[in-house]
Amino acid sequence: MGKTCSILISFKNKAYIILGFLAVFYVNVNSQNQKRADSLELIYTSGNFKEQDRLKILKDLAYDHADPDKKLTYSLELIQLATELDSTKYLWNAYTMQGTALRSKGDYDKALESHIKAVQIAIDEKSNTNLGKAYITIADVYSVMENHSNSIDYYHQAIDILRKENDSSALAGALYNTGDEYVFNKKYDSAKIYFKESSLIFKNINNLTGSAYNLGSIGLIYAEQGNYALAKENINQAITILEELQLYTPISEFLIGLADIYIDQNDLITALSYTQRSLELAQKYGLKKNISESNQKLSEIYQLDGNLPESYKYYKDHIAYRDSVTNIPTVQKIADQITDFEVQKKEDEILFLEKEAEINELKDKRHKTLTYISFATAFFILLLAVGTIRRYRFIKKTNHIIQEETYKSERLLLNILPEETALELKQSGKVQAKKFDSVSVMFTDFIEFTRFSHKLSPEDLVKSVDFYFSKFDEIIEKYDLEKIKTIGDSYMCAGGLPFPTTDHTEKIIQAAFEITEFIEESKKMDGKKIKAFEVRIGINTGPVVAGVVGTKKFAYDIWGDTVNVASRMECNSSTGKINISEYTYELIKDKYDCEYRGQVHVKNKGMMKMYFVNGLKKTEV
Repeated sequence: MGKTCSILISFKNKAYIILGFLAVFYVNVNSQNQKRADSLELIYTSGNFKEQDRLKILKDLAYDHADPDKKLTYSLELIQLATELDSTKYLWNAYTMQGTALRSKGDYDKALESHIKAVQIAIDEKSNTNLGKAYITIADVYSVMENHSNSIDYYHQAIDILRKENDSSALAGALYNTGDEYVFNKKYDSAKIYFKESSLIFKNINNLTGSAYNLGSIGLIYAEQGNYALAKENINQAITILEELQLYTPISEFLIGLADIYIDQNDLITALSYTQRSLELAQKYGLKKNISESNQKLSEIYQLDGNLPESYKYYKDHIAYRDSVTNIPTVQKIADQITDFEVQKKEDEILFLEKEAEINELKDKRHKTLTYISFATAFFILLLAVGTIRRYRFIKKTNHIIQEETYKSERLLLNILPEETALELKQSGKVQAKKFDSVSVMFTDFIEFTRFSHKLSPEDLVKSVDFYFSKFDEIIEKYDLEKIKTIGDSYMCAGGLPFPTTDHTEKIIQAAFEITEFIEESKKMDGKKIKAFEVRIGINTGPVVAGVVGTKKFAYDIWGDTVNVASRMECNSSTGKINISEYTYELIKDKYDCEYRGQVHVKNKGMMKMYFVNGLKKTEV
């Protein structure tokens, strides 16, 4: 088994971890948290407390309790009481912890609803600190759903806000989670940068939870790089600390990480022991996501050992728990709610600016009118003619300026959004998320970009990336494709939207070949001016949901399993190659010469068929 697919894991309990970092509540998270929760629970159930302390006790119970069911119970009670008492401070805490508990139990759709309510409260209260923390929790849910581009976007927004607010604990949590996202995308150098900064902050504020997670994450990177001794040492240190803190969800995930290391070392007995321990913890505390992943790992171990009946048994349990936490229609509904929420905010800002401009224009007109009247009294005939001429010129000039500014605004909007989406935004003030049944998605990535970037000056690095991405923009425009976004050195585009077409798969293949040809031609250029990079490309075809997201800037984006599989195709591609999924292959196999690569193991997907596209078949030339 290759270590690249087996060892790499991404933590799904981020929201719970982050809440331990929020300095507004606790500076130090240690093993006394659960003891404090047990003590408070006895006081609360006995009724031996003052009524004015009920809100604070419920908030502390919701934050301290390690059991997600208990956390959910106390957060629900806190919501009811805070609503009755009109306490927005405690209501924000309650919705945040409710979302955390629901996410821990695998109810991602309901978790998103709770976190969106927390965002709205923070905006209404003008609390940037709480807004930054709420963005973290939304990013955490996107991470669990494996929408890593959106997850990173929200983490970066949270980091920008929290740096200005000088909230060290929450900032450290956001930095750590961002590093974890880069680990998932195999950008280990970037991950280490974020882990290093978060580790220093955790150490300064004596945050044992954060230190434990940094140890474990660095251990996983060591495992990916084949240094198993350091990997085991770091992960075991992390588990020891987490056991003292009674944080069982991350322990369950770290145990799976250790099991993967022993699988790579062909020690299936030890791997089985760690995985069974992970499953026991997950079952004890009702952690559905962890139960699913532990069953999947047990199925994998028994398959490697040749015990197919046991492997099948655990695989069935994995599927059952996986399906119990996956609700695609509901998640799509939540994505629509987020889109409506973000667009409504932008619409309110636009309306405010328009009203302000309208008031200023009315004041200006009133002033000019009074001036005309005063002159008309003394020089009625002469100034009436002059006033008429001036007014005509003014209106003509103003209309010209308005037309120019309107044109500029429309062009700017079309540079950000597809034409159909921009038109919908102008007409209705918001954009409804839409589902497309067949879309082709392409990812490109420069090989060893991080290593080369250290050798280039910032100016040369930006110049090189702009050189390549500008040409990519020309190519996808040539084939009527839609650019979605760039993240670092990764370029993402799609065909078949915002207007459905029947030839999007063939067009995106043609664009991919033109990109590889451009990359080869670029190698002949003067390397002193533009750095020559190698590229790998991945393509997948299937249904997606498209819409507009963002709180400060509009961003047209797409979601769905099709996007995730396309990203996996790029990660598993080779230098200068176009790697496609089985779904895409079925659409182009009659026209293009494709090389079957066999079945390749893909994280969270299992074995998937992949193909390299070599070119048009000879009969098509």
